[in-house]
Amino acid sequence: MPTVREKIVIASDHRGIALKAAVAARLEQLGAEVMDMGPATDASVDYPVYARRVAQAVSQGECSRGVLICGSGIGMSIAANKFRGVRAALCHDVRTAEMCRRHNNANILVMGESAGEALAREMAVIWFETAFEGGRHQQRLDLIAEIEHDLAGEPPEHI
Repeated sequence: MPTVREKIVIASDHRGIALKAAVAARLEQLGAEVMDMGPATDASVDYPVYARRVAQAVSQGECSRGVLICGSGIGMSIAANKFRGVRAALCHDVRTAEMCRRHNNANILVMGESAGEALAREMAVIWFETAFEGGRHQQRLDLIAEIEHDLAGEPPEHI
């Protein structure tokens, strides 16, 4: 568990609003400072708006990590992964929540609302508490960063 109060940004679409509140409360119990980026009601919204808010905050370093929740999690994952430096992982169980941190240093946890409250809270705990292993996994993340830089027409940062 982090020793400093980690800042985590969270958002959902209208389908994930109740689950968002439960996950945010659990992360706060673990010592995180959680910033809710919306929505505030269950009125129908467009998930890319909320994926953008979270991914942009993570990409720009305003917070260290984020959580996104929508009906399936698929759309949020697609939208969030458009941002440089974002590694949004759609997780369906505790194992994927653990491995996305351990091997991929995922900085955004994405879940589908169908996970249900108990599983979503458990996945959030594992994701929050699991450390990145580094080593050979960092080399792979460097290759991903190289792809991002190549697509932007820039030289890679790690060279």
